[in-house]
Amino acid sequence: MTSLEALKQYWGYSAFREPQEKIIEAVLNQEDAVAVLPTGGGKSLCFQVPAMITEGVCIVVTPLIALMEDQVSQLKKRGIDAVAIHSGRSFRDIDNMLDNCVYGKVKFLYISPERIQTEMFQVRLAKMKACLFAVDEAHCISQWGHDFRPPYLQISTLREIHPKTPMIALTASATALVRQEIIEKLQLKNPRHFQISFARNNLSLVVRKTENKERHLLDILNKAPGCAIIYVRSRRGTQALSLFLEQNNIRSAWYHAGMTHEERAAHQRLWMNNQVRVMVATNAFGMGIDKPDVRLVLHVDLPEDLESYYQEAGRAGRDGLRSYAVVLYHPNDIATLQKKVNDKHRTPEELKQVYQALANYCQLAVGAGLGVSFPFNMEEFCKRFDRQVAPTYLTLKKLEEEGVIQLSESFYRPSRFHFLADKTRLYEFQVANATLDPFIKMVLRIYGAQAFSEFISISESKIASVLKCSPQEVSNALERLQKMQVAAYEPASDSPQLTWTTERQDAARLFLDYRRLEARHLVHKNKMEAMTHYAEQTSQCRMLVIQEYFDEKTSASCGRCDVCLEKRKSNQDYLLVGYRNQITSLIAAKPMTADELEQAVSPDDPKLLAEALRQTLDEKKVYYDKLWILHASGK
Repeated sequence: MTSLEALKQYWGYSAFREPQEKIIEAVLNQEDAVAVLPTGGGKSLCFQVPAMITEGVCIVVTPLIALMEDQVSQLKKRGIDAVAIHSGRSFRDIDNMLDNCVYGKVKFLYISPERIQTEMFQVRLAKMKACLFAVDEAHCISQWGHDFRPPYLQISTLREIHPKTPMIALTASATALVRQEIIEKLQLKNPRHFQISFARNNLSLVVRKTENKERHLLDILNKAPGCAIIYVRSRRGTQALSLFLEQNNIRSAWYHAGMTHEERAAHQRLWMNNQVRVMVATNAFGMGIDKPDVRLVLHVDLPEDLESYYQEAGRAGRDGLRSYAVVLYHPNDIATLQKKVNDKHRTPEELKQVYQALANYCQLAVGAGLGVSFPFNMEEFCKRFDRQVAPTYLTLKKLEEEGVIQLSESFYRPSRFHFLADKTRLYEFQVANATLDPFIKMVLRIYGAQAFSEFISISESKIASVLKCSPQEVSNALERLQKMQVAAYEPASDSPQLTWTTERQDAARLFLDYRRLEARHLVHKNKMEAMTHYAEQTSQCRMLVIQEYFDEKTSASCGRCDVCLEKRKSNQDYLLVGYRNQITSLIAAKPMTADELEQAVSPDDPKLLAEALRQTLDEKKVYYDKLWILHASGK
């Protein structure tokens, strides 16, 4: 099978985008590669397609659990066997998945970077036939990147176990400095480099400084039709702004990580199916969302950096049609953003105090906890240890940045089930336990024999509807099967997970890289200043500002952003005055027809000359006689 045949068979596309085919060709030639493809550029196909026509397992490293689950789900819908290992999985589930990667037909193994250092994974990896390593969100390996994660520094372990397996690093946003660090830290060997322009020819970038964001917001939504996303900073703000839009006859929904899975899924469906026009969301929304007809992305709070802004703005116009990305900011927003970045800088004392509180919360002894995950409720944690939510969250993110914990936002993991007994033993159990027999039969009827070989996702509600009982009765029955060691059952989870990525240390002796903490603080400040410069400046094409930030050498203005349009308008006003002066001067010297006037002026813009003539006629400085010859009025 060729790469194009695989693309058609599994994804239904008839052609690749530039430069997907060249990247795939490099991977198939066993070459390492770095691919910088902006949002919507089709990064996943660059490793999925070559893996499908190569023998072995493709191992994909990514820090985003929601994205892992989304891609695994999409691959399974296409008949491709894929699994994801992350903090939401049990030891037994992970053990089973890794066995299937070694001995089964799993084609894609998605894994978080923290899991690479576990002995269980490394022992199984050595037994796998790994055809490709794909590192997604590769900018996370760089301390100069906008989302640095220390566990990414250990990814090169993959190369030590399989030195001949090619590796591809993918990111949507990386400066030259970040790209170089990606190559060094991943130990890429003479990598091929692929990058398309950061310019989006169909996207108009606009910034509006305003004292009244809500009025401007309504004005923009009324003038620019089509589907929209509005990004706000706070969870509370999403619902408040959505209510405001509804009150002004604009259908909307809201989305943030604090909602339940059912709420998020329901609101997302409304928006995806165009039952509401606007989605008001925090930056938790958008990852893995493939809606091509978004015409407008609005930010009513300044993003912290241009990388995040470019990624979020890039969700507009994926179908190639004219779209808009608008930032609305109040003068006070600059100071607010500066304060937020400064607040991110936590003292060693704060980090140690919160670390100790986490150890108490999870009831972990010194030396325990490596790789163990716990459900984590931020409000409950802060209440128990008398802490404020906002600064505590920033401290947790800083501990995550130091690589001692991983805090995942809430994501939905459906219930999972796996028969531990073989078919003979299960039949004997059914005969001896008549009350549980209907539940066992229904699982087999709905989900088939696959439940004997691996964990499967199940729905208690679906089983209950057929058995005409309650979902709780189904859960109780499945829990009994687990207690009797006939099956393994993991109820659905929709809570954030806290994972200890190192053994729990004595908080007083907690090792922290203070130089790196200071360096990262400087990185955040520089990125914030680049974002505020983008918003405040009114002299340079906005797309050019973004391209220069990502070290793309160009001098071509986009011609569509607010700065370019204002310059064009100013230039037209200047030309218009010049044309009007020429008209009155030429006609005063000699009456002539409109065609003779155009020939005498020889304008660069004939339409602008026609507008200048219309204005001159309206002001009665010239007039037409009965033969349509222009004369000066003498006024």
